[in-house]
Amino acid sequence: MTTFSGKVAVVTGGTSGIGKAAAIALAQAEANVVVAGRRQAEGEETIRQIQAIGGDAFFVATDVSKEADVQALIEKTMARYGRLDIAFNNAGVDQETTPLPEQTEATYDRIMDINVKGVWLSLKHEIPAMLKNGGGAIVNTTSGLGLVGAVGVPIYVASKHAVEGLTKSVALEYAKQGIRVNAVSPGLIQTEMLDRTVQTNTELMEYFKTTLPMGRIGTPQEVVNAVLWLCSDASSFVTGHSLTVDGGYIAQ
Repeated sequence: MTTFSGKVAVVTGGTSGIGKAAAIALAQAEANVVVAGRRQAEGEETIRQIQAIGGDAFFVATDVSKEADVQALIEKTMARYGRLDIAFNNAGVDQETTPLPEQTEATYDRIMDINVKGVWLSLKHEIPAMLKNGGGAIVNTTSGLGLVGAVGVPIYVASKHAVEGLTKSVALEYAKQGIRVNAVSPGLIQTEMLDRTVQTNTELMEYFKTTLPMGRIGTPQEVVNAVLWLCSDASSFVTGHSLTVDGGYIAQ
C-alpha cells in the first residue's frame, strides 16, 4: 500500500464524491489532510470520518474562485503543519444540458470561475508552499470531456480543456524544481453529481452504461486509486500527464 507518512495533503472539493474519497484514502495512507470546500457541514463530516480511522485532518471553508480564500487555505495549512507535499485540486461544478442560445453569462462565469480560475488560484498558492520543502505532487481533476466534445455542455467542456492546458503548462514550468503536476480525467463515476444528472431516470442510467466499453459506471475509489499513484513516488517520472479513468470511453 502507498504510504504518505509525514506528508501533508490539501484536497479541494473534499466535501463529497471523489474529493471526499480521496481525502479519506490519503488519511488511510498516513498523510495529514486539509479538506477544503464550500459546505461546512459536509466538510466537517469528512473530517469526522478521517478522525474515526485515526487520521489527522482539519477543514477550511473555501471558495476556490476567490483568491483570498485560497490564500487563507494554504496559510492555515502551513501554520498547522509547516509544509505542503500533495495537492488534489478537485473542486468543480457541472453544467445543465441546454441549447447554446439558452446558456447564460452567469452560467459561463460560474463554471469558469470554479473549474478554471479555481485550479489556477490553487496552483498559484500551492506551488510556493511546496517549494519551501523541496517539491511536491499536484493532481488536477479534469474530465473525459476535457479531451473530447459533448453536445449541450460546451462551457463545461471548455473549462475542462482549459485545466488540461494548465496542467501541462505548469508541469513544464516546475519540472526541474521538484514539483510534478498531473491530471486525472474521470469518466462516468457514481457520485452525487451523476445522481443529480440522472435522478430517478433508470433508462438514462442504463443508456450511459451502454456507452462504456466496460458496461458499467465507475466508482470514486477507482479514480482515487489513480490519484494516489500520481501523488506517490511510484510515478516519480510522470509529469504533465492526464490519466483517464473512464472504462474505455475515450478509446472508442
